[in-house]
Amino acid sequence: MPLLSVIVPVYNESATIREIISSIQGLDIDKEIIVINDGSSDGTEKILHEIQGRSLKIIHHSTNRGKGAAFLTGLANASGEFLIIQDADLEYDPQDYYRLIKGIESGRWDMVLGARFLEGHHGLFIHRVGNKLLSGLLNLIFRSHLNDYATCYKLARRAVFDNLNLSATGFDIDVEIVCNALKRKLRLLEVPVSYNPRTYREGKKIRWKHGLWAVFYMFKYRFHD
Repeated sequence: MPLLSVIVPVYNESATIREIISSIQGLDIDKEIIVINDGSSDGTEKILHEIQGRSLKIIHHSTNRGKGAAFLTGLANASGEFLIIQDADLEYDPQDYYRLIKGIESGRWDMVLGARFLEGHHGLFIHRVGNKLLSGLLNLIFRSHLNDYATCYKLARRAVFDNLNLSATGFDIDVEIVCNALKRKLRLLEVPVSYNPRTYREGKKIRWKHGLWAVFYMFKYRFHD
């Protein structure tokens, strides 16, 4: 059983998928990489067929089902003791796994989050403000103290993810994971991670409407059993 399962949901990331997998493969960590091609139509599937590597699993969805659905497919196929989510767009650096693993291996925490704002952040202004407002709202309704609720990096034992009863199929999987963890009073640690946000021209998929949906889902997961 590997120490870490890295789940990589992928949708139309032909420009970056080869590099992100190579970066993960280069880490000195006992791991498996599970890539879920979520119905890509831009040549990502062809590139994935060309990539080789030990402990690399590639799973294809015939249609685009959403980030959450891709993550749940990866979770069902993971065998590692710990599990982490990795976006395929190069905004997050896999070198930060070492920081997250150090935090979780202390045994004091149930889940470690890679916070983008603890050591400064130079991303798009509207995203910085939006994340601060949304994190503040989540902290208000859950009485928590998170700096960056929307981070991609969430590291925990696989059993922890299994016990969160996750069902979200879209981008709201990130909201559901954190909300369900807070509802269960899990011990959450935030550690600083690097962040290199891409622009809309470079293919960034998050829009203002996702912020509105995030508010909806925060209340949904807060008060829904």
